[in-house]
Amino acid sequence: MHPKYLSLYENGKLEKRAKAAEGLLMRCGLCPRKCGVNRLKDELGFCGIGKEALIYSFLPHFGEEPPISGKRGSGVIFFSGCSMACVYCQNYKFSQLKQGKRASSEELAAAMLKLQKSGCHNINLVTPGHVIPQVLKALLVAIPRGLRLPLVFNSSGYERPEIIAMLEGIVDIFLVDMRYADSNISSKYSGAADYPKYNRAAVLKMFELAGNARINRQGLMERGLIIRHLVLPNNIAGTEKILRFISREVSLQTHISLMSQYFACNKAGEFPELNRRISKQEYAQAINLLQIYGLEKGWIQKDRGSMLLAGTKIKPYDKP
Repeated sequence: MHPKYLSLYENGKLEKRAKAAEGLLMRCGLCPRKCGVNRLKDELGFCGIGKEALIYSFLPHFGEEPPISGKRGSGVIFFSGCSMACVYCQNYKFSQLKQGKRASSEELAAAMLKLQKSGCHNINLVTPGHVIPQVLKALLVAIPRGLRLPLVFNSSGYERPEIIAMLEGIVDIFLVDMRYADSNISSKYSGAADYPKYNRAAVLKMFELAGNARINRQGLMERGLIIRHLVLPNNIAGTEKILRFISREVSLQTHISLMSQYFACNKAGEFPELNRRISKQEYAQAINLLQIYGLEKGWIQKDRGSMLLAGTKIKPYDKP
């Protein structure tokens, strides 16, 4: 596969895009919070990240959706910091507590190249919205040194569509969450009342840039959009409203990862309605909604573990 960013690098547009993105750090408005701090001077806004990205870890990962992980794994880079504050965040140690190591452009590029050398199918940027300028700058270092893997933009979905537009011709695969349908809920559990508004606009922009998922004969995704939806207890996420939006506003061919692995962690124990796993019945209802809205492409989970291709008449925890 020939990643799209190679063409932008060759014609000089990637360098211009990287400089424009870096300029946004002077009065940061990369995410919907628009903190306005000068991150080039290491001033910190909501995400807690200054001039350089913080990396918690990077490694081949085999737990992503099958066409992302493949047989050799997805080369994940976990970035510290986040524009959200989810009370149940499983990655709170680095998303909220900012554990991690500062990484220069050279170090971030080296991580990408090491993942490529290990045989990974792609470079999977996890929660990268607040470090887009740093990523683009690292690409300028990594590409002339041989980087040739497609990029996965693995996002919480709390993004400004204007910023996502800057990734045109750079990112091949968007792997994006749709967490909530209701602003009061997103405010209560993630401190982001405007999440549904920005989430929907960002998803539509990602679909505009990448389209439906394109999976080759080897079962690997080459380009396109996958939407993740984490089913929460007591219908807190608003699953039906989200699936209705996808079916009517995005595409019936959208690949959806319907996730059942929620468990109470971080501060979730302080909220009785979140302090349990989802039931089999709740997950079965979510699968039924996929069918009701004609969304049959994607993955469901078996025993909260391995992912299976979804289809009509499928039952939770049964083989298709």
